[in-house]
Amino acid sequence: MSIVELHIDPICPWAWVTSRWVLEVATVRRLEVRWKAISLLMINEGRDYATEFPEGYPELHAAGLAMLRMVIAARSLEGDDAAGRLYTELGTRVHIDSRYTAARAQDRTLFEEALGAAGLPTTLADAASSVALDEVIRAESESALSRAGREVGTPVLTFDPGTDTEASFFGPVISRVPRGTAAAELWDAVVLLARTAGFCELKRSIREWPQPAS
Repeated sequence: MSIVELHIDPICPWAWVTSRWVLEVATVRRLEVRWKAISLLMINEGRDYATEFPEGYPELHAAGLAMLRMVIAARSLEGDDAAGRLYTELGTRVHIDSRYTAARAQDRTLFEEALGAAGLPTTLADAASSVALDEVIRAESESALSRAGREVGTPVLTFDPGTDTEASFFGPVISRVPRGTAAAELWDAVVLLARTAGFCELKRSIREWPQPAS
């Protein structure tokens, strides 16, 4: 059984697509997924949102932190499976159904709906506005940056954490979810690159907007 840690912010569409790919891989490979935090709001502290980001991004990143607090609270309560279920329910409402916007950044009704669908107590919605888990989220965000470099965002993927073969990447940034054999082939390629000594970066800036329902 291989272990992968996936650092996500629920508001990020790129993290969502990558996470769906990782879960697809888990259906064809022996893979345990552990859900970790990386808060876009926290890692962008000190940057000027007014000049460096499009309008509405402060609210969206704050919403991501609110949802991340609930995901980590779910993990604390019932483990990674619960965190994954809640992330899926939140992400479905954000990225598939487009029901979550900057204007609804603290919508408790949607939070409770997602929690209920994930089989979790709706009282976990209280975590969205609590700072009780912020130290954990900040520490995991810093861990992700220490693994992949500070000039990255979400997601950050770590293979075999805590072992001699541990390796991390920002991404892979993909706009569509590969399925079946294609998902496994991409996985094998990414693992190979991650474990290649001295390999640092492979990048192209041309990209299409994420297609979460792919």
